[in-house]
Amino acid sequence: MQNVLYAEAKHAVLVVLQAMDTGGKDGVVRKVFGPLNSQGVTVTSFKRPTAVELAHDYLWRIHQNVPARGQLGIFNRSHYEDVLVARVHELAARGKIEERYEQINQFEKYLSENGVTILKFFLHISKAEQKRRLQARLDDAQKNWKFEPGDLAERKYWDRYMQANELVLTRCATPWAPWHVIPADRKWHRDWLVAKFTRAALEELHPRYPKPAEGLDKVVIED
Repeated sequence: MQNVLYAEAKHAVLVVLQAMDTGGKDGVVRKVFGPLNSQGVTVTSFKRPTAVELAHDYLWRIHQNVPARGQLGIFNRSHYEDVLVARVHELAARGKIEERYEQINQFEKYLSENGVTILKFFLHISKAEQKRRLQARLDDAQKNWKFEPGDLAERKYWDRYMQANELVLTRCATPWAPWHVIPADRKWHRDWLVAKFTRAALEELHPRYPKPAEGLDKVVIED
């Protein structure tokens, strides 16, 4: 399905992955989308905004990374950080954050009206499972590099993040960009569900290979 999407080059698919730390965003990218044709897949990880990005509106860096027609683009975190982290840590005035929910809805509507199918996945893990995964990073020397002390600091805000996530899931679920809440404590189940919804979205687009050039039946390739 992804090969046909790439060949037809009429539609784009944007996969948005949101989760708490250790929620499995990297795992989904690797397990679900890793086997696909890399020519037709883009992955963008949104970190702390740079000075250049902060000099623009908060959606500026997002729009630049929206996949082109024929591409399946994956956002590892996304524009939703600007109503999640910003709300939890009070990085913006509450009134500004309130405005962003509708701005995001309209931004996603604009994308959908211009050939971008949006799939939003919230990978939901329990607090106990997060603790287990953080401990695994400490216990395995080959995973130590993935452990950041800042993850423990963010864990203290668990309840605030749950409240912020609930607001996002209710206020930014639209007909053109609904949320899929994925139970993510079991990795295989998480991956299967994301793959299932992504395949269904591709099938709904009904992509078709472009028509071949005329006269191919008469082409003779000489020795």
